[in-house]
Amino acid sequence: MEYTGVLVGLGNPGPRYDGTRHNCGFALVSALLELAEKEGDLNALNGGKFSCELWRVRLPQLGGTWLAAKPQTFMNLSGQCVQPLLAWHKLKPEQLVVAHDELDIPAGELRFKRGGGNAGHNGLKSITELLGTPDFYRLRLGIGRPPHKGDVTNWVLGRPDAEDAGKLRASLPMALDTLFAFADKGLEAAVRMARKADAPKPPKTGTKAADTDMPNG
Repeated sequence: MEYTGVLVGLGNPGPRYDGTRHNCGFALVSALLELAEKEGDLNALNGGKFSCELWRVRLPQLGGTWLAAKPQTFMNLSGQCVQPLLAWHKLKPEQLVVAHDELDIPAGELRFKRGGGNAGHNGLKSITELLGTPDFYRLRLGIGRPPHKGDVTNWVLGRPDAEDAGKLRASLPMALDTLFAFADKGLEAAVRMARKADAPKPPKTGTKAADTDMPNG
């Protein structure tokens, strides 16, 4: 089967990492799957040979059939999933959208771009090295920087407080709209759509951090 594109959401597998900032990419894939179940067509595939959980997704907003994947390799080995996945399905790097957490963007805000550096993100570094090119698309899910410098590892592997969790959760529908804008009209449309998510207002549910489900890989 020919696929129009593939969304790879980055994260770490296992319950230990559920709900951490580093698993925002998993959360976006989960949101896409939920929408596909309601409004499109969703099929689970065997992703074992690619070390990932894998689905075939059809939605009118995607304008074709896409793959969606959650690598099960741990973050710093993400390329060991992505490279064989693309090669097997004869997909090019320009058909790849990688959703990942981004320290340099405030929590809940989004950006979309093609190529560029990795900014210390080990998942992007691994994908770039094994694909042999940085020229794939990145849907960047802002998590903000830690209040104290030098605490990045604990920050990305930690769970956000209720306020930031609400912002991250509220940004997921706009992140999907950004993906759909890219599928429909390309890079510039996706860039514009992502910026509309700046400083989203989380729902006032009064939930505590322990009650939130964002991200939920």
